[in-house]
This record gives sequence, structure tokens and C-alpha cells, in this order.
Amino acid sequence: MTTPPAPHSPPPIRVFLLDDHEVVRRGVRELLDDEPDIEVVGEAADRREALARAPALRPRVAVLDVRLGSGETAGDHEGIEVCRELRARMPELACLMLTSFDDDEALFDAIMAGAAGYVLKQIKGTDLVNAVRTVAAGASLLDPGATARVMARVRGEEDPVPPELARLSPREREILGLIGEGLTNRQIAQRLYLAEKTVKNRISSILSKLGVGRRVQAAVLAERLRDRDPSDASGSSSTDGPW
Repeated sequence: MTTPPAPHSPPPIRVFLLDDHEVVRRGVRELLDDEPDIEVVGEAADRREALARAPALRPRVAVLDVRLGSGETAGDHEGIEVCRELRARMPELACLMLTSFDDDEALFDAIMAGAAGYVLKQIKGTDLVNAVRTVAAGASLLDPGATARVMARVRGEEDPVPPELARLSPREREILGLIGEGLTNRQIAQRLYLAEKTVKNRISSILSKLGVGRRVQAAVLAERLRDRDPSDASGSSSTDGPW
């Protein structure tokens, strides 16, 4: 009896590192390269190097230091701008922001730049490895408590509703409100008596109209919409006809 061939292992997760401290890059590289399913394909010490090298290497995950430089320049959140620019070139890239500071301002900026995760450098090595795997799989990794603080900030802002929201139909605003409540595609489908695939397609359209790439960004905008116009909350009925 012939033994069937062993199934092929999936390719390793390709990771790119950005940190201005060599010792940090070396430590993270050694930690990740020890894992059989992860491969560090490149690194950079500053924004210029990251934007020049990363696109050619096609990583799946970029681990980016939030603050680059020292002294006065350390507060610029330059790593978040790298996240924004890299994702504009590689929408499939998952950015994991790494920082020494528990900074709500940076967290808010990271979410709106499309980051998939935000962790402190005090994180355990095994947890960092798991974080890379989590964002590589397409999931978000944001601490619920920190995210709640960001939502509270959004509710307290006095900025007008972004004009992108005007592009949404009443039905799409209804779905956006349910995203803001944290409902999954399946839960939204059950709430609205729709096929889950229909909901998935509608959410893709919503994200495109809003100019964002992640549900968490849409959830932030949903909070802003709900506070500006309660009639647009998810509980309102839709009258825009068939999908």
C-alpha cells in the first residue's frame, strides 16, 4: 500500500520590521525567526528605508515602531505614517504597531491609518508571536479597553460628520450602525434577515465608499454618525428598496 504524500505546509508568514533601535530589531528578528511558520524578510531603521524596501519584499505583516527618532522627534508617531503609506501601496499588508507608550492619541491615529494591531513593547515574546499570526490571518488585535477609550474620544469630538458618510444609502447606514455595535457578519445577517454573503458584499461596498480598509475604522465612523444623528442608529428601518 502506497503511503500518501504528506500535505504541503503553507508558506511562512513574511514579516518586515521597522524600529530605529538595532537591538530591538535584532531581538524581534531572532524571536520571530525561531518560529517555523514565520520568516523575517527585511528590516529598516527609519521611514525612508521602510518605504524603499518593504514594497519590493511583499511582506504579509509589518511590525512597526510607532515612535521613530528620539527627543522631540519621538512624538511624531512617524511609524503610523509609514503604516498609512505602506497600506496605500499594499492594501493586503497587515501592520502591527509596536510602542513603549500606552498612548490613546497614537492608538486613534493607528486605527485610522488602517493598522491591524497595536501592542506594547512590554508584551511577552510568545504573545508577540501570536499577535503576528493573528493579524496575518486577517484579524484585528486591539485591546478592548483601549478601543473603548478611542470610541469615547470620538463621541466627545465636535468635528462634523465626514462627507464620506453622505455617500451611504439608508440601508448601508443601518449596517454601519450594527458594525459600530460590534456585530459580526452573521449576526448582522440574522438581525436584518439577509444572507450572510449579501451582508459581506454590502460591508465591502461600505468600506470602499468610506475610504477605509478595516471594520474597526468603520466602527469609529459609526460612533461619530450615531452621536451626530441618532435617527441613523442601527435600530432605524430602511426604506431604500431592494439591494
